[in-house]
Amino acid sequence: SGLNWEPHSRAVEQVHLRCTEGSLEWMYPARALRVVLEPNLASAQHTTVCIKPASNFQGASIYVEHAGQLHLVVSEAEGARPHHVSCFSAHTPQRVALFLQASPQKDISRRTASFQYELLSNQGTAGPDVKKMALVEAICRPCDNVELLMAICSSDFVVKGSIRNVSHDSENHMSQVDVSVQKVYRQKNRIFQQEEGSGEWRGPIRTLLQCKVKKGGGDFLFTGNEHFGEAWLGCAPRFKDFILVYQAARERGANPCEF
Repeated sequence: SGLNWEPHSRAVEQVHLRCTEGSLEWMYPARALRVVLEPNLASAQHTTVCIKPASNFQGASIYVEHAGQLHLVVSEAEGARPHHVSCFSAHTPQRVALFLQASPQKDISRRTASFQYELLSNQGTAGPDVKKMALVEAICRPCDNVELLMAICSSDFVVKGSIRNVSHDSENHMSQVDVSVQKVYRQKNRIFQQEEGSGEWRGPIRTLLQCKVKKGGGDFLFTGNEHFGEAWLGCAPRFKDFILVYQAARERGANPCEF
């Protein structure tokens, strides 16, 4: 909290964060805050940083330090945009410094500059457009058998279900697939939950608008990863097709994990 600081001090408060994903909440922003992302990793594979400001982000702007210069990443005005995620390349993956500059205030009303961050690996992302990088590793093409078998081992969520509805958000370049879930094999957090009234398991999965997802009948195996508390679609074969691929791989001893 900025209220804890000495009123006449010109020092910049420093915070060191050691995790590859997390969040920071700065209440009553005053002067400046330097946030250093230093993940405890032996390898420096995380080369992209993504920041998602909270919907009530107020009172500061976020810059990234590079070669002694500050580059604006999130302005105070952008903080109010829902689903707004900013991504940039980390020039030194072992240490990324963010600089939060408090906006001038005439009163002491409560403002909170809070955001979530993730350090991502660029491996497997296509093209230089990092904002649309499958921030999300969204895959717009069918997965091959090797990718599919790996997806059930390494994805944040694996569920069997059917598509209830597909909605599109052109402003944020996203589509949302509402899934009626028959079985949850794995999920990192509680994105897929049981409704109290009906007892039915449901959950939303996001993907990029450019993937042109349409509603289809039948059962699918939905896999993918979570980013900023949201599920993003990876491989999603028809369940009967997946079973054939998995059984054939298991007979050959080529399945990378037991499903």
